[in-house]
Amino acid sequence: MMAPTTDSAGNTEDAAAARASLETLRTEIAKAVVGQDPAVTGLVVALLCRGHVLLEGVPGVAKTLLVRALASALELDTKRVQFTPDLMPSDVTGSLVYDTRTAEFSFQPGPVFTNLLLADEINRTPPKTQSSLLEAMEERQVTVDGTPRPLPEPFLVAATQNPVEYEGTYPLPEAQLDRFLLKLTIPLPSREDEIDVLTRHASGFDPRDLHAAGLRPVAGPADLEAARAAVAQTTVSAEITAYVVDICRATRQSPSLTLGVSPRGATALLAAARAWAWLTGRDYVTPDDVKALALPALRHRVQLRPEAEMEGVTADSVINSVLAQVPVPR
Repeated sequence: MMAPTTDSAGNTEDAAAARASLETLRTEIAKAVVGQDPAVTGLVVALLCRGHVLLEGVPGVAKTLLVRALASALELDTKRVQFTPDLMPSDVTGSLVYDTRTAEFSFQPGPVFTNLLLADEINRTPPKTQSSLLEAMEERQVTVDGTPRPLPEPFLVAATQNPVEYEGTYPLPEAQLDRFLLKLTIPLPSREDEIDVLTRHASGFDPRDLHAAGLRPVAGPADLEAARAAVAQTTVSAEITAYVVDICRATRQSPSLTLGVSPRGATALLAAARAWAWLTGRDYVTPDDVKALALPALRHRVQLRPEAEMEGVTADSVINSVLAQVPVPR
């Protein structure tokens, strides 16, 4: 076996340093957010895959704080947009403004020109404004007056929605849901975690001042770039590829679903499993990596039949059933 070249050795060291930095994110974010390790991991996986995340949870479970804490720990720029029924597409993307001094139109960037965009309650705005994010999410650019303008790198949309309040909302269409790499559910905290939250607030914790909470940058864009390069080198065997395809094809045969997982969903599951494998210290993907990311990568890409929904069937239960039935490669 040949010894690694200086460049490959340097790349290996960069990747190891990047993994170590990203591993400290949980500890750092825990200074502000209690008990949401799976969501933190999901957001990091999305950043490594250049994907976007849909966060679903009832109000008051720290969805906004989680994104702000992640941006602070990664030293990334972040902006928040509160989606409302009267929000216009230009309020998100930016618009041309007439300058009376120069008698010319100039482009004023909207809040989408950031690293982490928090799209709060995205399902409260009409489809026209929801669709303004599609080009940004897919092409990583915004086109205004025929001129494409690239977005900063890295770029991630973290959109939130409330799972229990549907009055006055505009459910995201399947085509837009499919653009999100992962759908992460933010649960209510356990009793112990909730006691911890209240104790922190009683001790003077201010969620608006993360610096005072002791949150510091522990990684940055350079670490993400090195990590992405390492993830791209993570080995995926033919058996794992076939396993992912078989899982997604099985959802299309499920009697509980009217819509199964598309090929885009299969590529999303494979990419997420690859990133998770690298984060856990391996340079190859196992069936367990695929299983670990199956729910967040697929739950928003399937559509239940009304009768199945009335019987209490959920997207998660259908996917778990598929995982139990599809043969696991040895």
